[in-house]
Amino acid sequence: MKITTGLMLTLGLLMTKHVQGQDFTENKFGKGLVNVVAKDSSYSANFAIRMQSLFISNWDISEDEGLGEGETNFLIRRARLKFQGFAYTPKLKYKLELGLSNRDISGASVYTGNTDRILLDAVVKWNFHENFELWAGQTKLPGNRERIISSGSLETVDRSLLNSRFNIDRDLGLQLHHETNLGGNFIMREALSVAQGEGRNVTTGNLGGYQYTARLEFLPFGDFEDYSGADFVRENKPKLAVGVSYDYNDNAVRTRSNSGSYMIIDNGFFETDITTFFVDAIFKYDGFSALGEYAHRDAENVFAMEPDGSLTGAAVNAGTGLNLQAGYLFPGNVQLLGRYTNIDLDNSVTQEVEQQYTLGLSKYIVKHKLKIQTDLSYTDMNLGLDDGLMYRLQFELHL
Repeated sequence: MKITTGLMLTLGLLMTKHVQGQDFTENKFGKGLVNVVAKDSSYSANFAIRMQSLFISNWDISEDEGLGEGETNFLIRRARLKFQGFAYTPKLKYKLELGLSNRDISGASVYTGNTDRILLDAVVKWNFHENFELWAGQTKLPGNRERIISSGSLETVDRSLLNSRFNIDRDLGLQLHHETNLGGNFIMREALSVAQGEGRNVTTGNLGGYQYTARLEFLPFGDFEDYSGADFVRENKPKLAVGVSYDYNDNAVRTRSNSGSYMIIDNGFFETDITTFFVDAIFKYDGFSALGEYAHRDAENVFAMEPDGSLTGAAVNAGTGLNLQAGYLFPGNVQLLGRYTNIDLDNSVTQEVEQQYTLGLSKYIVKHKLKIQTDLSYTDMNLGLDDGLMYRLQFELHL
């Protein structure tokens, strides 16, 4: 009893000492846990954490039996550590992002050295001349807008089916970014990328050819005050951004260009040229926001074949996708949003069509840094497959 009491007193004294001796910071919520600049301005460092806790429930809906028994799941959708700043000069920036949740790091294989894929971003950005910026390392390719926007800055619980089927995600390589003023408020942004073409955290080197990506983006009414999802600033003038991206993966060996399954054959890998094309637009005005995306993917040979011409069963994720969504931010930072997504795949004998209708509701406490989001989706399938109903509830914290 005396030992227990003494231990409690000791812990109490230590806690009191810690409280009295704790450091206070001028950092604000959502701006990072640590934000420092060297006294001689030779570097800066910002450290932040973010996590998403997700509840999800799915039901199958069949014509004969109606609504089936639901399946539910709780998971940590994302848990990440983010580091960014500049080194030596503000013109040389860096970003390092690590993923810790199972969904973030899944996909360990011989191609990633049989290790978890913890590394998301590891990139340096050098503003070497006027509006020219050279990126080197692993980061997102300049593909569809929904992928470029951070998953923590979405108006919905997660990205659409179009993104999951057709996005070109992250890769290792070089990117050149530039911004041009076309007169008045009209801005054009250009991006070119040369990447390895096998996706992130790959250690086996270049198995097929390289991946080339180009993107043009036009902002006729000037830049957005807030480029993330939802119109928090309530733009007092209409703002529009229209983007076009084209991606060519030479001799790709994976079913989704630089992601998906590897197309393995008897003497190595099946190689085929894969092209992916995106057109997208985002619009904001006085609390209203809208996003539209179109994707098309094709391949020189959609179906993987052995050297003798026989089919392996693997196929490129070819086809088209359309995603349309719009929402309005009400007073109190509550947003109602609707989304329609259509996926039309032609990588099977019978064409696969999938349509999804989503109704979402978000409560933003500190914009995207602290929020609660929920949505309900109905998925209409063809090919005699059961339709689906999905409910999701997600909490996000970003310090």
